[in-house]
Amino acid sequence: MVANESKFKRGLTIAFLLVTSLMWLFPLLWAVFNSFRDYGYTLEHGYFSFGGFTFDNWKNAWIQGGFSHSFLNSAVITIVAVLLTLALSTCMAFVLARYSFKFNVALLVFFMAANLLPPQSLLVPVYRIFRAVPLPTWLAESGSLLDTYGGVILINVAFQTGFCTFVLSNYMKAIPYAIYESAEVDGASVWTQFRTLTLPLCRTPLAALATLQTAWIYNEFFWATVLMQSGDKFPVTSSLNNLRGTFFTDYNLLSAGSLLAALPILVVFFVLQRHFVSGMTLGAVKG
Repeated sequence: MVANESKFKRGLTIAFLLVTSLMWLFPLLWAVFNSFRDYGYTLEHGYFSFGGFTFDNWKNAWIQGGFSHSFLNSAVITIVAVLLTLALSTCMAFVLARYSFKFNVALLVFFMAANLLPPQSLLVPVYRIFRAVPLPTWLAESGSLLDTYGGVILINVAFQTGFCTFVLSNYMKAIPYAIYESAEVDGASVWTQFRTLTLPLCRTPLAALATLQTAWIYNEFFWATVLMQSGDKFPVTSSLNNLRGTFFTDYNLLSAGSLLAALPILVVFFVLQRHFVSGMTLGAVKG
């Protein structure tokens, strides 16, 4: 009797998970299905019909959306911003975890404060500051941080560094202090301890954070829209606006464009999947 009840609960749990998974996957599967369908066919027979399959949506989305150029813009912004964020947060996390001083906790709270504020509340002051920062015309045509890759990179680094510092500092605090004591006895400097001990031990959380940061910065649209003024510098998220018509929108074409924009993130996730899962489960099992 107990065995039958256990099997029933297990079957109920599996059924619930399957239904939940299908609910989460339905929008993606629906987008994939419609991206291979002709707009004229769906207009005549409806989106719940079957037929009218074509590959033209993907080709037209690539050309009309200008993905070849916007992908390059997003790559420059994302790669530089992620590397700077991880480099700065790793250094700050090492100091916060390795040394105890009076304002240790207060400094960590200060780093996290940027993540607690909605970006919209900082729109006006950030825009004015970026416009007031002078830059030579050979470096920026606008003469300021506005309409530059550096401006978008800088704002992303500023917002994401606090979160990464918080995560990495908590992980570094779990590293046994005896390791650093042994290194000091052997004459290792602080830089050597950071480079040869801490960084190799933080490989897993760094990979997990790299995956998250790549997804967040790549998909960021708000600051790129505010700080960018030239259409040839917009990231890939703005390419989807090029697929929207003035009087009507071809949602099959838009589905193909959305999938094109999501492909790089899917590739990054699958490449770093093992490290990402390991990083998210750190500390779940002790012993």
